[in-house]
Amino acid sequence: MRKPAIPAAIGAAAIAAASLAACAALAVSSGGPAGAAAAYTVQTLHFAVHTGPDGAQACDIVGDLYTPASASAAHRVPAILTTNGFGGSKDDQAGIGKAFATRGYEVLSYSGLGFGGSGCKITLDDPDYDGKAAAQLVSYLGGAPGIAYTDAAHTTPAAQLTVVEHDGKNHAGRAEKYDPRVGMIGGSYGGEIQFAAAAVDPRVDTIVPLITWNDLSYSLDPNNTAQTTGVSTSTPGATKLVWGLGFSAEGVVDGGQGGQQDPSRLVGCPNFATFVCPALVTAGSTGYFQPADVASLRHASVATYLSKIKVPTLLMQGENDTLFNLNEAAATYRALKAQGTPVKMVWQSWGHSESTPAPGELDLDNPNPATQYETARIADWFAHYLRGSSVSTGPQFAYFRDWVSYSGIATPAYATSSSFPVGAARTYTMSGDKTLAPAGSAAPGSQTFTTPPAGAPSSIDPVDVLSGYSPVASPAGDAPGTFASWTGATLGHPLDVAGSPVARFTVQAPSAALSQSTGPAGQLVLFVKVEDVAPDGTASAIHGLEAPIRVPDVGKRVTVTLPAIVHRFAVGHSVRLVVAGGSVNYRGGLTPTPVTIAGGSGQTLTLPAVG
Repeated sequence: MRKPAIPAAIGAAAIAAASLAACAALAVSSGGPAGAAAAYTVQTLHFAVHTGPDGAQACDIVGDLYTPASASAAHRVPAILTTNGFGGSKDDQAGIGKAFATRGYEVLSYSGLGFGGSGCKITLDDPDYDGKAAAQLVSYLGGAPGIAYTDAAHTTPAAQLTVVEHDGKNHAGRAEKYDPRVGMIGGSYGGEIQFAAAAVDPRVDTIVPLITWNDLSYSLDPNNTAQTTGVSTSTPGATKLVWGLGFSAEGVVDGGQGGQQDPSRLVGCPNFATFVCPALVTAGSTGYFQPADVASLRHASVATYLSKIKVPTLLMQGENDTLFNLNEAAATYRALKAQGTPVKMVWQSWGHSESTPAPGELDLDNPNPATQYETARIADWFAHYLRGSSVSTGPQFAYFRDWVSYSGIATPAYATSSSFPVGAARTYTMSGDKTLAPAGSAAPGSQTFTTPPAGAPSSIDPVDVLSGYSPVASPAGDAPGTFASWTGATLGHPLDVAGSPVARFTVQAPSAALSQSTGPAGQLVLFVKVEDVAPDGTASAIHGLEAPIRVPDVGKRVTVTLPAIVHRFAVGHSVRLVVAGGSVNYRGGLTPTPVTIAGGSGQTLTLPAVG
C-alpha cells in the first residue's frame, strides 16, 4: 500500500530497488530514549517461489522482514503479510512494518511480482500466479525451509523462521506443519492479492483489503446496467481511457527497470501477462473488452472465486475513487455476508482520485490507533483475529461524512450502522419540463440529443489523471445537443445521501434498435451522473463519478446503478440527473445515435437519503 500522497494503484514510476544484496539484520530504533533497546530489527531477504497453474515458473521476490525484539522460539508472535499497490514496492509498507512490529507482530513486506525489485511479470493478482507466490511466503512465515535467501541468486539460505505462532488447523480444518497465525493488509493491487492468497491458501487467517476491485473487467470497462451478479455484467461497458493508459505505462516502466535482472519481463507484452497488451489496444479502439479478455480479467478478480473466501474480512473503500468505486466493495461485502463469511466495511474519504486521507483517518508513514480512526479499526481487527483479544472490531458499516466538522481523530465524521445498505429511498420523477419532480407528478414533454461520433468525448467534467482527477473547466457540463438533464427544486433543508443512486428510464433510439443485434459495437452507449448544482448555477460531478452504460436492448426499461456516493446537498443547492452521449474519461459509442427520453411515469431517480 503506497503512501496516501501517492495513489495506491497507479502512481509515479516505482522507486528503483536498492541494496538488493543486503543480508545483515539492521537494528532500528523504536523512537524511544537514546540508548533504549531497539523495538525490532529489519532484514532484507529474497524468496524463491514457483508460480503458474503448474507451478513451473520460478520467480524471485524481495521483501523486508520486521521482527519484534520480544519475539523468540519461546515467545512466538502472530504475523502480518503486506505488499505494494500497482507501481510500488516493499518500501511503501515500511510504516506498517514499523508500527506493527513495535506492537509485537512479525511483519513481512514484499514487492509483488513485476514490481520493486521482484522478478517475473505483472499477472494482475491472479490466484494462479500472485496467490501461489503469496502462499509460499506464508510457508516461510510458518518456518518452512528452502524459500528464503539472503541474496537474489538464491545461493545463501536464510535461517528458518522460528518466532511466529502456529495454528493447530487451517481454515479447511486440516493440520499443517508450517501454518503460521497470519493476517494480510494492503491497498489497491496490494488489496486484491489478499483475496488471491486466501483463495488458494486456507492458512491465511484474516485479511484487510483497502481500495481494491471486485471485478477488474468492471473497473476498466464498467457497465452500470445489465448487471448479473454484483458489478459483473452480461454486456461490456465503456473503456476507461486515462486509467488504462496510466495502468499500462506504469507497468512498462517497472518492467524496463527490472529487465536487466530478468529479461523475460520484456518479451511479448512488456512486463504484463500476455493477454494484457492486445486487450488494451483493442479496448481502446472499439470502446470495450472482448469476451476472452473479460474472462482473463475476471480470472484475476475475487468476483470469480468469492466462495473460496472464508476468513474474516475488513473492507475499506474510498469515496473519492474513479478507478475502484464503492460499488466494488459493496458487491464483495454482499457476497461474503450472504455466504456467512465474517465481514465488515468502511467507506473512507480517500481513494485513487484523492489519495490524501482526511485528518485523523490514516497515516501510512506513522500509523497510530490513538489518533487515527482507520488505524484503530485495523489494529483492533488484527488484535481480535490474530491475538484472540476480546476487543470489539467496530460497527458493521461506517462511512465518512466530509461535511462534519471535528478535530483530532476522525471518529466523529464517521456515521455507523449495524447493517448495510443504509438510507431511505427518496424518489424523483424525470419530468418533461426538465425538472426532477416529486414522485408521481410530472409534466409532459421529452428531450432529444445525439451521441458524438467515434466515441469522442462531449463532456467537460473532471479528467481522471495519474494522481486522481482534476477539473479542466468550470463549471462542469456537457456540450449542447449531447445530453439531457433534469434538475430538482432548490433545497430548503440539507439532503444527505449515502449509497448508490438508481435511475430507471426508457429511451427511444431507432437506429440503435436496428443495430444492437450485431453486438456491443451496435449498442447504445450513454453516461449517467448525478450533479450538485450550487445557487449560482455551477454544477459539479460528485467526486468525478459517472455511470457508463451499454444498453443491450433499447426496447426495454433501463436500470442504472450509479457509483455509490456519500454527499450532502446543502441548503440552496439542487440535485441534477444527467444522461449524456459522451465522456472525456471513457471511449463512448462509435456511431452517432439520436436519443429521445420522455418525462413521466416510470422515469425516475432514487437516492438513498440518510439522517
